Amino acid sequence: MKKSMSDYRPATQAVRAGQIRSSENEHSEPIYTTSSFVFESAAQASARFSLEEEGNIYSRFTNPTVRVFEQRLASLEGGEACVGTGSGMAAMLATCMAGLKAGDHVVSSQSIFGANQTLLKGLMGNFGIKTTFVSLTDLDAWRSAIRQNTKMVFFETPANPLMQIGDIAAISDIAHSANPDIKVVVDNCFCTPILQRPLSLGADVVLHSATKFIDGQGRCVGGAVVGDADFVGEKIVSFMRTAGPSMSPFNAWVFAKGLETLPLRVNQACDNSMQLAEALTEVAQVERVYYPGLSTHTQYELAKAQQSKGGAVVSFELKGGQEAAWKLIDSTELLSITANLGDARTTITHPYTTTHARWSDEDKAAAGISRGLVRIAVGLEDPIDVIGDLNFSN
Repeated sequence: MKKSMSDYRPATQAVRAGQIRSSENEHSEPIYTTSSFVFESAAQASARFSLEEEGNIYSRFTNPTVRVFEQRLASLEGGEACVGTGSGMAAMLATCMAGLKAGDHVVSSQSIFGANQTLLKGLMGNFGIKTTFVSLTDLDAWRSAIRQNTKMVFFETPANPLMQIGDIAAISDIAHSANPDIKVVVDNCFCTPILQRPLSLGADVVLHSATKFIDGQGRCVGGAVVGDADFVGEKIVSFMRTAGPSMSPFNAWVFAKGLETLPLRVNQACDNSMQLAEALTEVAQVERVYYPGLSTHTQYELAKAQQSKGGAVVSFELKGGQEAAWKLIDSTELLSITANLGDARTTITHPYTTTHARWSDEDKAAAGISRGLVRIAVGLEDPIDVIGDLNFSN
């Protein structure tokens, strides 16, 4: 009996899942740069448009190259369906628009990407959807915040930029015990399915910014939603068909190729990050290091149980506040000063004035984001060179 892709291990799925060769019998996936598709008859066109027959219709929501990426990522995450989107924020928007309506309520971690907080507070608020923000690590707060009209809980783990860990199994159990229909949505961007699989821990939906580790070289912008055949395979696809925040075939091809090397890159970046984190603990000017792979991390045991490694992002608190943080960042020669992450090249940024700049001072304080915080997204350079580029003596 022929094996299904789920019978293989992640490194094999990352290389092989999703590809169906054309009549040309190509070894590498082609890029289908076409807006529309030709039908064999008027009857087939009708069947396709009415979704009575599976097949390509229009590249806004059906494209063979995008489908390779979607099926490959779904296989890695252990999901039934995946929808590629034009960006990571488009993936979040699609999830909200497909799963929420006016009068609904969301419970979200307060430790989320700045644009996600703005989307929930602002855009979703404009549509009559209320959001309660809670501490990611306070399970009682999650339990207390859920209401009768709660339809979604959302969090990212590890959380940007303090590397807090959300207990996926516990939060999922809290939500589903209150109401089995609540969608538990987890942003898995920082770990990728190589380190962590939220669906296997009880989550319903996984979000990705494919721009980050999935691409791996900072070339393209894209996102993805992974989950079951009903919510993702039907409702998210329907939103995509109507609203059109689509992933381009070229970007999908880049992301599919990125998945092929994802296990190698993520594991190496994690090893490099561990070396950097350990070195930072020895620096007098550093007050605290935030990295889940360190035994000093307050949630080390949970991180070890939930993730296979500590991840590729290290944050640390500098004595001297923003002046010291900016001075350190500006003194680097090798590291790239940019807020992007998941790149082969190590990046450094000041979260208070970049990724979380649109947050109020009160929200930053509540989330623990101080002016002395520096975030390094570790790449694939030799970690000794990365460590050597950080000049704390200036």
